[in-house]
Amino acid sequence: MPRPNVVFIITDNQSDWTLGCYGNEDIRTPNIDRLAAEGIRFANSYCVNSVCSPSRATFLTGLIPSQHGVHSYLGGEKPDAQLGEDAYCVISEFANLPRILSDEGYTCGLSGKWHLGDSMKAQEGFSYWFTRPKGHTRTFYDDDAIWQGELYKEPRYITDVITEHAIDFLEQEHEQPFFLYVGYNGPYGLGQSMLETHQNRHTEYYADKDLPCFPREEIHPWLFNNRDMINNPVSIRGYASAVSGVDDGVGEIMSALDRLGYAENTLFIFTADQGHCGGHHGMWGMGDHSRPIHTYEETVRIPLIFRHPNRILSGQVFEPMTCNYDFFPSVLEHLGLEGRLSDSPKLPGSSYAAAFKGDSGEREEVVFHEYENARMIRTWEWKLTRRRPNGPDQLFDMKNDPGERENLIDATEAQLDLADLQRQLEGFFEKYADPEYDLWKGGRSKAGLLIKE
Repeated sequence: MPRPNVVFIITDNQSDWTLGCYGNEDIRTPNIDRLAAEGIRFANSYCVNSVCSPSRATFLTGLIPSQHGVHSYLGGEKPDAQLGEDAYCVISEFANLPRILSDEGYTCGLSGKWHLGDSMKAQEGFSYWFTRPKGHTRTFYDDDAIWQGELYKEPRYITDVITEHAIDFLEQEHEQPFFLYVGYNGPYGLGQSMLETHQNRHTEYYADKDLPCFPREEIHPWLFNNRDMINNPVSIRGYASAVSGVDDGVGEIMSALDRLGYAENTLFIFTADQGHCGGHHGMWGMGDHSRPIHTYEETVRIPLIFRHPNRILSGQVFEPMTCNYDFFPSVLEHLGLEGRLSDSPKLPGSSYAAAFKGDSGEREEVVFHEYENARMIRTWEWKLTRRRPNGPDQLFDMKNDPGERENLIDATEAQLDLADLQRQLEGFFEKYADPEYDLWKGGRSKAGLLIKE
């Protein structure tokens, strides 16, 4: 049997609460919902970092920020200086998914957001390269884009253009298996564009919708950015329109695979780089939009769906907690390439590929998260967030307080659990963090940092 093709779709700033298959009754996502029905949906999937570049680096390498060295989004610093001599790809020093697949004979194509440095030229085994020069989205029309090594202004709705390039890659003649990486710019939900009416084919539908899935709460005192988006119907409806716009693209790519005869032998993956608060807790955006950096569930939870006809049982829901550092070893195992995994650096994740065949197995149900000076451990019972050097720290009883309202960090009855969580948190980073990139021990970052001590 020929080796499977891979289509990997990763959206920008989208938590699982935005999708119908995760219980949302307000936002239309029929194509992603169909994908979940035909494959396996991960009910408790987390990201190791709640901003673009670090999380994407983790998906493609299986390493945490304290290993790959990207702790925040790439802005104007050297890795992201696409037009300068100092630009470089921040994951090229590590074994990574596109390079491995290219070495194994896959034809690799990118359409959409890269945001891992040096975007002007194809990276890490990709031969098809349509991308954008920056990670942020200021506009969905007249956006900057890169095609055939040239920077140009794209007048059309950029989400649709990303879909068009993805399908163009699929329609090329493929004598070898292919890997298609689709990095949607949407739904995004940030910047000036969210204060203006979002223009796509869904605008009219959402124009009079109340959309109660976006909580109406008082602005959180920690919120640093996006304060004018809280409870703002323009922002709320715009974000919903952008979510449905991405869903359109997913449906078109699924249809193209069917039309071209690739669907049966293609591993199709849908996920997001990090979550997004849409008014939850009085926050709008991700962890980096508050001071201190926050770790509320909506910003650290992400959707994760796999479909592979006849190889992944359909209609499954995988309940155990996973983090996106588990993704890399899982995909390689499913493709029969687990022999390409390296012990240097040591991978913190574990494969869940057996779940594709209905075997959930025994997993250690704990996930870890780090964003600059904030580190988090999440178990079924508890969430502990430490902020170096002086806090504020938080401890939430996730069974009795899933809305994260009461901080028990100083509660007498929680001190034994706190001590155990602290030992686990310290032990994880002691085991896996590379001293060169361990910010908590004086290490450096490849990205500019938001929190300066």
